[in-house]
Amino acid sequence: MIRICDWRRRHMAEKFELPYYQQVNADLVYYYSGSERCAPGHSYGPAVRHYYLIHYVRSGHGIFRASGKEHTLRAGQIFLITPGEVTYYQADLDDPWHYSWVAFDGMEAASCLRQVDLTTDSPVMTLTRHVNILSSFDMLEDAKKLSGGRDLRLTGGVYIFLSCLLEAAAGELAHSESKPRELYVKAAIEFMEKNFSRRMSIEELASYIGLNRSYLCAIFKEVTQQSPQQYLIRYRMERACELLENVSLSVGDISRSVGYDDPLVFSKMFTKLKGLSPRDYRKQAGRT
Repeated sequence: MIRICDWRRRHMAEKFELPYYQQVNADLVYYYSGSERCAPGHSYGPAVRHYYLIHYVRSGHGIFRASGKEHTLRAGQIFLITPGEVTYYQADLDDPWHYSWVAFDGMEAASCLRQVDLTTDSPVMTLTRHVNILSSFDMLEDAKKLSGGRDLRLTGGVYIFLSCLLEAAAGELAHSESKPRELYVKAAIEFMEKNFSRRMSIEELASYIGLNRSYLCAIFKEVTQQSPQQYLIRYRMERACELLENVSLSVGDISRSVGYDDPLVFSKMFTKLKGLSPRDYRKQAGRT
């Protein structure tokens, strides 16, 4: 087993960390986590990580430098270190921070972080609603002590931590009038693309986003030049086109796979958008 041990933290009043590593062959993989009360001026870097590392500032202050920018951080803020990025961070001289961290990677790591707008270009997040962030770190510490099921519990802890960030981000979005409309539209599109294969209504979509149906439809059309219903139908038909390439699937199979219980309704909508019936589309695709 490859162990990634971080002995950089020398001057501190409290520390606990248990490094851990797995090959990145899963959606999310836990590496290590811990907590530290830093000494005044304690720093790390400039250095590069090969995984994602998130710090949550419990108290105190410090600075974080990445992508040529310096961020002054305080309690309740999160900063993200992304793979391959040169970063530096340092505790304040007068009010050094106490922070917790979790390191992880995986095929879905970047996607999960984008959902809360944490990226290389936007590495800092402020949590006015702390949700269960602290309890998720406690859960990770408890999981380290397990003898059986430890790996699964630690991986589950990463999912719980990220879900807390999503919950906090959703709360900020719902309570801030200054949030760009594009964020609401992005959330709506992600919901539709994940749920297109089942029956769903625009009312359900609006409820999930936390907006009035009429307001959601208005801003969606303003941003995309089409209604949510039009976007959903077009997305379903694009997925249907891909499924039609599989000749083992009947039109009825494909209809149900893209959210239509009635193959006739599906066929009429497909013909309206594509100018060909599903069967004719399949024949034409087979000749190309």
